[in-house]
This record gives sequence, C-alpha cells and structure tokens, in this order.
Amino acid sequence: MRKLASYVERRRALFFHTKQFQYNAMPDSPNPVFAKQMQEILGGQWGEISVMMGYLFQGFNCRGPAKYRDMIMDIATEEAGHVEMIATMIARLLETSPVEAEQAVSGDDSGVLGSVMGGGDTQEAIMLAAMNPQHAIVGGMGAMPRDSQGNPWNANYIVASGNLLADFRFNVTAESQGRLQVARLYQLTEDPGVRDMLSFLLARDTMHQNQWLAAIEELENDGLEETPVPSNFPQEREMSEVAYRYMNFSEGHESQQGRWASGPSKDGKGQFEYVGEPQAMGEMVEELAEVDPRLYGTPKQPVQPSSS
Repeated sequence: MRKLASYVERRRALFFHTKQFQYNAMPDSPNPVFAKQMQEILGGQWGEISVMMGYLFQGFNCRGPAKYRDMIMDIATEEAGHVEMIATMIARLLETSPVEAEQAVSGDDSGVLGSVMGGGDTQEAIMLAAMNPQHAIVGGMGAMPRDSQGNPWNANYIVASGNLLADFRFNVTAESQGRLQVARLYQLTEDPGVRDMLSFLLARDTMHQNQWLAAIEELENDGLEETPVPSNFPQEREMSEVAYRYMNFSEGHESQQGRWASGPSKDGKGQFEYVGEPQAMGEMVEELAEVDPRLYGTPKQPVQPSSS
C-alpha cells in the first residue's frame, strides 16, 4: 500500500491530454484572414498562452495554503485546453488553399481573380487575401505561438512574483484584457462556429475575472495579504507625509472630484489629501561629474592633446 500511495502522490504531478475539447472549436468555413486576427488571443500579450504560462508558474511557485495552489493549477490547466482549442480553430480556418481563400474573401470566382493575379500566382493570392504568409511558409497552415502581427510570444508577458495578492491583481487585468479582445474578435466575424467558441471563451473569462476577485477577497479575509502590497513591509519606514497625498501633475483640477482625492484611503490607514499645485521636494539638478577619461566620455572642456 505504501508503494501504491507513493505512486499516486507522484502521479498527481503529471499532466494528461484528453482527446476531447472543453468546448467546440469548429468554424463553419475557412477564413485565413480571420485566422491571422485570431492569433492575437493565442500568442499576443493578453492571449491564452500568456495566462496559461503565468498561472502555471504562479502555481508551481506557490508557497501559500494548498487551496490557493490547487485553484491556480485548476485554471492554469483549463487555459492549456483553451490554447489547444484556439490553435485548432486557427488551423481549421486555414484549411484551404491561398487561391480559394481569396475567392472566399472576395466572392470572386468569375475569372477576374485570375487576371488580377496573373494566372493564379499563389504568392500574389496570399498577399491579396491579407493572410499571414507565415501561416503557409512557416506553420504549414497551422497556428503559431505569435500574435496577429507575427511577433513571437515571449515570457515577459507573464507575472509570477511569489506574492499572491500582487499576482491575482495582475490576473484580473489579464482576464479583463483577454475578454476585451475576444469580444472585439466576436464583432469581426459572422461565422456561427467561430462565434460559438468565442461565446464560450467570453463566459469563461467572466468566471475567471470573478474567480480572481474572490481569491483576492479570500487572501485578505485569511489575513495573508492586504493593501498595500507587500503588506509585511513596515510602513513606518515609508515617508508617511506623502503616502496618501494625491498630487495634481496635469493641467486642470477635475481629478479633485474623484474618490482618490479625499476621504479615507482604501487600506483604512490614512486620509487622502489633494495637492493642487505640488512643489518639488528634491535638490536642484546639478551637472554630473566627469568620468574617468579612459572611458572616453565627452568632457566638459576641450581636451589638450598629450605631448607624449
């Protein structure tokens, strides 16, 4: 039994691929132009690869109570499924030749296309169809870990700081921006199959925004974190006189009307103060000293040539 229990414990660290999507990913018809646009919610800054990787590393590195790590890994694994769904949708949108794609976009099958394209030149067809040529040249008519402009996804898009409150607040932003982009894509297509999948993703983003907001509330109720982050840095080491001071650094005073300009601060530890004409508090700007001449920086005075 001990050996079996050890195996079961190790097995929990594995990922399994199920040959069934969480939801459908089938367009009604190919559309390579929309495939290019859909790359944004796959490999863009706020795309599914970003949230998948961000949540995975937040979960891997979580040192808080087990319920938080389990929750983070639940959503991270779901996002991995969304990556596959969107990648598959993109590949299916590309299931046509470039010439057929141009005909589908333009509705032109009368032979005008051939004359415009010089007899059906494939390279010209790709250009005319406004599709991403890398889908054909690099991806073999498949999705790629890139955004809609062809920029590669990179790990700078993710946040996994080890502070759950800071990370969860970023996650709300990520889900908000992601849902915004999915909503815009929904308006850019009339394809019922594509809209069906986007409708599902919109609903899940609704849940995930609420999920992270609930998790933030839970962290605070559990007494693990509070505003300001990090909450365990001693605030007496801050310059307290500016900690809750709102400074008006742009023309006009409309900002004074906001909740942030007066009344108790959101952390309950101070009172907002509005400063209409903030004054500089630092020293006068002086010129920098010269550096070692062996670094060949531009000197303050002309350099006399050496006699040697």
